[in-house]
Formats: sequence, structure tokens, C-alpha cells
Amino acid sequence: MTFHDVFARVFTVEGAIAGAVFVLVALALIVALVRRRAGRGVSPSSKAERNGLEWMYVTLLAGVAGFLVWFTVSANGQDTASAHPVTSTGSPPARVSVTAFQWCWRFHYLDAPVTVTGTCTTGSYPTVVVPTGRPVRIELTSQDVVHSFWIPDLDVKVDGYPDHVNTFDLSFTKPGRWLGRCAEYCGTYHTTMDFYLQAVSPTQYRQWLAQHGGQA
Repeated sequence: MTFHDVFARVFTVEGAIAGAVFVLVALALIVALVRRRAGRGVSPSSKAERNGLEWMYVTLLAGVAGFLVWFTVSANGQDTASAHPVTSTGSPPARVSVTAFQWCWRFHYLDAPVTVTGTCTTGSYPTVVVPTGRPVRIELTSQDVVHSFWIPDLDVKVDGYPDHVNTFDLSFTKPGRWLGRCAEYCGTYHTTMDFYLQAVSPTQYRQWLAQHGGQA
């Protein structure tokens, strides 16, 4: 999963930077406390400011902040960038239009006359079926308010907006079934707005489309 790999890389790098900052601040605090106890009775410095040291701090912090912004935006771009119509494997993506609404989901397959939806408030959660070994292109939008397409176990989270389409690609190397949820508070029954994503083999995917009125 591309999302999972990108998230793991971002978390590792930013976690390492946060840990390094914590260690440096803790060491500076310990050194200051030790020096203060060892130097009791010493008069404070007569210097009102130390411009060189302060500018060094500002430059260092600005550099770290700039790197974090660039690194996060670049990673986000890798997740949300549309893939080419035909991938390196020669397989065109399976395209699914996802519409979020209060308070459930509608999955429409753009390459076959198949639409899946449900009534989430009654526990009738829709399942979007996708093939393995082939990219899956999701075109996400919202019918009313802001929602969020979230699959916790896959580290996938993309917001859906009214009058706007967010396009992103997923890929699955093995079959599986995962719970998806809305991660953006959207009203009274937000907590019931769940769905399932199920990855199956290409043969099972073709059979599923045929059973639901579509063609492979």
C-alpha cells in the first residue's frame, strides 16, 4: 500500500526530528541547572543580548520548519497524485466514484453499470469491492458537507468536499477486507458512517461485477 509506506516514512522522519529536539532541550536544561548550582554567587552577564546566537537559533529553527513543511507536502503529493491511465504493469486502473453523504456512502463503478450504497444508520454498511494486482482509482466527492474517507488499517485518509473531486490511487497485492469510516464530523449520525473495502482476485472481481449487472 502506497499510503502505508508514505505514512511510515513521514512518521519515522518527523518522529526522529521531534525526539532529537526533545533530547537537545532536555540537555540544555540540565546543563543550565548544573551550571547555576555550581556557580552560586556569580553575577549575571552584563550583556543585554547576543545577536549572533539568537540569529543562529532563528536560522536553525526556520530551516527545520521549512524542511518539515516541504517533506510533508511532498509526501502528501505522492499519495494524492493521479497515476497514468496505464501503469507499468499494463493494467488500466479500476475506477470508482465515491460519494459521501449524510450519513453513508455511494460507490459507483465508472467502467461498469454497478452502484453500491447502504443505510449506515441502520447498520447496512456498503462494501466496495476492488481487484488485487491492479491500481484502483478513487474519485472522491461529497453530496452535502465535508466528509473524510478513512481506512485506519491502511493509513488512508482523504477529505471529500462538495462540488470538488479528490482523485487518488490505491493498490492491493493480496486479498483482504478492511473497515472504513468517516473521519470528519458531519452531523448527528457521523459515528455510524462506516463502510467496508474488500480486495479480491481479478477473477473474483470480474465475477462480482457480472453478478451485480456489470461487465469486466
